Amino acid sequence: MVTVACIQMRSGCDIEDNIKVVSSLIRDAAHEGVDFIATPEMTSLLDKKPGAILLKAKQVEHDMALSSLRELAVEMAVYLLIGSLPILISRNHCVNRSFLISDKGEIISYYDKIHMFDVDLGSGQSFKESLTYIPGNQCVVAQACGVPIGMTICYDLRFPNLYQDLAKAGAKILAVPSAFTKLTGQAHWHVLLRARAIETGCFVIAPAQVGIHEDGRETYGHSVIINPWGEIMTEIKYDVGYILANLELSEVEEARRRIPSLYSTVAYQASANRY
Repeated sequence: MVTVACIQMRSGCDIEDNIKVVSSLIRDAAHEGVDFIATPEMTSLLDKKPGAILLKAKQVEHDMALSSLRELAVEMAVYLLIGSLPILISRNHCVNRSFLISDKGEIISYYDKIHMFDVDLGSGQSFKESLTYIPGNQCVVAQACGVPIGMTICYDLRFPNLYQDLAKAGAKILAVPSAFTKLTGQAHWHVLLRARAIETGCFVIAPAQVGIHEDGRETYGHSVIINPWGEIMTEIKYDVGYILANLELSEVEEARRRIPSLYSTVAYQASANRY
């Protein structure tokens, strides 16, 4: 069994302020005896002003949030999944990078968001993540607390093959740190998360951003932890705070035994003239 916590926060435009908020929440959760804590996408910074991310983001060795949270992992003796930080990789581009940190403050692994949120939602809401971020090209399964964790970020959630590949590579927990918009969250958040859990027989942990942010955007919140049968174990809806749950890892194999679809080897051939 592993005890996990998901942090829900409302990141703003000041990196130092965001570090203070998330550090306080991490300390509170750690005092409840958890083994592993996950934070949302863009933990350190949400600022949609043109060029703001590139001005404020740093290279990995100079990132203030990363160094502070690595120290905090040691202080609190917990594993941390930093949902994501904007990491500068060139003058004109960042990567949206998630970090898995050990209780010794070591970077166990990192994952760069593969799927860019380039969408037009209507009503004046459009997003072009690829203007600022370079997509990653590798899926990542890494060990925390002796448990294989599949690392993803937000919009990745809409691509089920990624999660099936992570599960087949050994993942028992799927991490989905996010900053879903209120519009898309109301329509799809719970359905997609439960589907990924059911399809893979994995636990899903989904820490999220919530509310109306300093830069004017509105995110959906509803951080959840879901079991391999697709049931919501715990959820925080609209507040800044955290949730926690005990994950009994034997449930992963039990769910996959009951519904062995993950390992199906059936091949299909499409035909436009079948009927």
